[in-house]
Formats: sequence, structure tokens, C-alpha cells
Amino acid sequence: MFAMKVLLRVYRGIVWLANSPGTLILSYAILIVVCGVLFSIFEEGKSLGDAIWWAVVTASTVGYGDISPASWQGRVIAGLLISLMVLVVIPLITAHFASKLIVDRDVFRHEEQEELKQNLRHVRALLEQMAAREGITSPDSAAPPAAPSDR
Repeated sequence: MFAMKVLLRVYRGIVWLANSPGTLILSYAILIVVCGVLFSIFEEGKSLGDAIWWAVVTASTVGYGDISPASWQGRVIAGLLISLMVLVVIPLITAHFASKLIVDRDVFRHEEQEELKQNLRHVRALLEQMAAREGITSPDSAAPPAAPSDR
């Protein structure tokens, strides 16, 4: 039960990130900085600048190989960074742009839907008034009135 709640929160967080380009870019930048800082801590002798460069190269999957982790902690961070980029960040960016390209311009807005519903209610009331004047009774109000030849 607890695991499902955690997964649901993670899922909602990912959806929130995917729907906002600003937060997606910010989270990418934070991921790069955090991984770079951790890399500089685990890989002694690497400057913060080199570590950030390593994070950018690794996250972009370019992998120049000029800087690579030697410690097991650095390799874990590299694996996490690569996995997050390939399995989460890049698909989120792709999904965001795809959703912007696949927009149905013919979809009714909420206001238009409400107006159509109101108009249908009005037409239905007029039809019921006409049917009552002509003495047509319908057992089902949703059914159309009987044709004149059926009377």
C-alpha cells in the first residue's frame, strides 16, 4: 500500500514536470548540478567545473571520455544520470513537444460545450411544447415524437 502511494506521487510528479517546460528545464539543470557536485566529491581531484562538464557530457550521452568515473560511487552517479536522462528526461521532453504538435483545433472549448447543451435543452423544450399542442405523447422524453403517419 505504501509503495503504491509512493509510485503514484512519483507518477504525478513526472506528469507535473512534463506539462511545464520551465520546470522541466529547471529540473534538468538541478540534476546536472547535483550530479556534478556529487561527482566532484566522489572523484577526488576533480574540480567542480570539470565535474559539471562531465555531467553535461554524460547526460547528453555524447560521452567524450575525457573525464570518467574511477570510484564505485562515481560510477553509480554516472549510471543514475544516464538512466534518468534516457528513461525519464528525454522521453518527457519528447512527449511535451509531441503533445504540442498533436492538438485538435476542432475540439470544443468548455464554454462552447455548455452553450450547445443549453441550446439542446431549449430545442427539446420547444419540441415538447409542440408535441403537447398536437396531442402527441411520448413514453420516453428522450425519444423523438412519433411521425405523423404513426398517429
